[in-house]
Amino acid sequence: MPETPEITSRAMEMNKELTGKTILAFEVLQPKCLNVKPDELNQFLANAVIESVTHHGKWIMVRTSRGWLLINLGMGGEILLVNRSQMPAKYRLVIDFSDQTSLSINFWWFGYVHFCALDGLSSHPMIAKLGPNVLDLNEEDFTNLIKPQKGKLKAFLLDQSRLAGIGNAYIHDILFLAKLHPNRVIASLTSAEISALYKGIQDGLHPSLARGGAFYELNLYGQKGGFMMEDIIIGYRENSPCPQCGTPIQKIKTGSTSSFICPTCQPES
Repeated sequence: MPETPEITSRAMEMNKELTGKTILAFEVLQPKCLNVKPDELNQFLANAVIESVTHHGKWIMVRTSRGWLLINLGMGGEILLVNRSQMPAKYRLVIDFSDQTSLSINFWWFGYVHFCALDGLSSHPMIAKLGPNVLDLNEEDFTNLIKPQKGKLKAFLLDQSRLAGIGNAYIHDILFLAKLHPNRVIASLTSAEISALYKGIQDGLHPSLARGGAFYELNLYGQKGGFMMEDIIIGYRENSPCPQCGTPIQKIKTGSTSSFICPTCQPES
């Protein structure tokens, strides 16, 4: 599933390549990904000019002169800048532009392409409930956000309504870098531990962002991300030695998800 490094990278690429393009039409092969009918999408956004591309959490937000185009890749997929003579084998929706280029969107499993009026983001049912982008917060803002929270640490970090952009791919290394167990109760965290968690988030996400995201995701040009499996510190490395102390990495159950931890470096209490 694409997370902050991948979504931020795609939004930056799209902002660079798509700004100023004029939308001609949409070809929709998977109408259930839309929040409007295909002909309504064409009616709303045909001849719209793309003004900018940003993101909020796992949503890519394309601002046009006639409204927002909101894209969520769900469990994964590809957004490729192509033309009609070089279409990929699989796609769910295509946006054709006036300069003869096209944007091909594919979902591996499910995803969303929504229209929203320019003044309608605050009432969009999925966007409106998102917390702040995780990398947009400075340490003071992060501290003020997490201190009053209740419950367990991992559940909070994965809750997109509290903090947007972290998923189960990067969370293991983030918590290892902070030396915190995923089941720690937030109320038990000291100021030093909150500071370590903030630093762990930065150090856990920025290396992948700097390389265009994970190796299993394609960028706008069809190239794989540069953050490789060997760059992952402990995530998905069950029974491998901890790089800090040598203790075998454990896979444990944490609520509805699994976590990879070093039981020595990340004590539960």
